[in-house]
Amino acid sequence: MKFNKWLYQISDALRHRLRQKTWTPEQALGRRGEDLAHRYLQSLGMTIVARNFRTPSGSGELDIVAREGEALIVIEVKSRSNHDFGSPIRNVDWLKEQHLTRGAEDFARRADVPLKSVRFDVVTVVFTDPVEIRHFKDAFHPNESC
Repeated sequence: MKFNKWLYQISDALRHRLRQKTWTPEQALGRRGEDLAHRYLQSLGMTIVARNFRTPSGSGELDIVAREGEALIVIEVKSRSNHDFGSPIRNVDWLKEQHLTRGAEDFARRADVPLKSVRFDVVTVVFTDPVEIRHFKDAFHPNESC
């Protein structure tokens, strides 16, 4: 088990270095945060169903979709290099919730799962030393009218 963790860390670091060569620093940092969140959620026993799911209309993107038992969970990942501008969860505002809800509606419809049984979580990753990962379960409830 320890070997797998070590192998994941090396492969994640290599992918991050390659991304830094072609992506903007913000894009590379965001994807690195998603990689770490993915590993963290797996360590909690969640099964990752999809990453970076885009709706056909392009109206939304879901960073991570997971299953925990029978529950379908949409997870927004927010990453920051430091705490200079506060907690990353502050960036999950009403508009972001609407985009996540639209994406979740599409994914849930395809998975034949009612939207009311989808849980919305947020994982924040702050690249301090050591890296801080926080998981906010049931971070918001979608507005039934959207």
